[in-house]
Amino acid sequence: MHDPLTIETDLETQSLLLAAANHDLEALRNLLRTTSVNVQDPDTGFTPLHAAIAACEQEKEDPAIVMSDGQIDGLENGHTSGERAEASDGRKKELEAAARTVELLLQNGAIWNDLDKNNETPGCTAHRLGLKEIYDMVVKAGVRAELLLNRLDEYQMLGDDDDEAEDEDDFEILDDPQDASTIDIEASGIIVEPPSEDAPTTAHIPTNPDVNSAGYLASDLTFTADRLLDADKNGVMMAWETDIMRRTADRLLPAPGLRILNIGHGMGIIDGIFQSKSPSAHHIVEAHPAVLERMRKEGWYDKPGVVVHEGKWQDVVPTLVQEDTMFDAIYFDTFAEDYKALKEFFSEYVIGLLDPSGGNEGEGGRFGFFNGLGADRQVCYDVYSEVVEIDLMEAGLETEWEDVKVPDLDETGEWAGVRRRYWALENYRLPTCKFIG
Repeated sequence: MHDPLTIETDLETQSLLLAAANHDLEALRNLLRTTSVNVQDPDTGFTPLHAAIAACEQEKEDPAIVMSDGQIDGLENGHTSGERAEASDGRKKELEAAARTVELLLQNGAIWNDLDKNNETPGCTAHRLGLKEIYDMVVKAGVRAELLLNRLDEYQMLGDDDDEAEDEDDFEILDDPQDASTIDIEASGIIVEPPSEDAPTTAHIPTNPDVNSAGYLASDLTFTADRLLDADKNGVMMAWETDIMRRTADRLLPAPGLRILNIGHGMGIIDGIFQSKSPSAHHIVEAHPAVLERMRKEGWYDKPGVVVHEGKWQDVVPTLVQEDTMFDAIYFDTFAEDYKALKEFFSEYVIGLLDPSGGNEGEGGRFGFFNGLGADRQVCYDVYSEVVEIDLMEAGLETEWEDVKVPDLDETGEWAGVRRRYWALENYRLPTCKFIG
């Protein structure tokens, strides 16, 4: 005999998914009064957000290939101008309805990075279908959510245990979007619920989800001509990054005679490029014993202007700040650390290390970092590129971005023998930062 409660729950889930797929706002508002927006179809893994976006996919045999802005691309032989206009108008209305549906779902707490059974987030689906407006909405929602979660995490780090969140028994239907810069945690409409066994899986953004810093520093490393792997075959650094690092070095050190600080030596790719630019001072912070041993064998300790600081940057950098050691350029690329470490570095230490009057012509020092957060899927990469830019601005740094083409790493066999592909995108967004003003 079936449990009536289970049957009722299934009906509510399917009704919500159907209303989302049909872009039926009135039905959605009614259902969301009693049903959580974060439900999932057991067969497809679709959430209502997935369903609303996937419903925009056109049939492959449809000759009308309509762009996300409503323009027709196709509609050949046998179609009159009237048919074209009608198809264009119909598609435009469909996409507008989808956008309103997505907006409503996001305003009521839909999770931007839930995964379906095809390992796609709603943003992945929108990106695949070329729905730019809807994709941008998901990215903005992801940025708001990640900024809020980061702030909550910071409050927890302060040890404020006096205020406890109260359980939410009712759902409030929200129709007005909120700006991320003025978001109020209690009034945001974001419902934070404890995870359950049936909760949808989400796409996470940590750079190295299976590795922690202490474990990495204690692991054995394998150096080859084109890669550096840890004991679990995780790629610490690989030669395909060389073009990215060369361009980064060109941006940070545009002339000889400048002072550079590099956090994380790895294979030594970018440090070798820095050396070729004849810096007046070249400081390197490296913590892994095996990397340090290799640096000694390769003569890094004896290179002109090079100072090797052995240890974690968290232990080395405060001393450099106390000694008032200044640099024209700083680069940050560590392994097995999450975004909080990068944020701590540029929020707390760059201001004390980067010379505001440095640079080739006194234009001010420059800061760069390896921008690999969320690089296993485009939507996560776009979300965290915006998050880091906002956090950099709060730290007093403005960011200039440059797209660098990345070759097809699967086609070139770069991932053979590597445990996890840490890059899956066509373009790398190269950041160069300097003090605002």
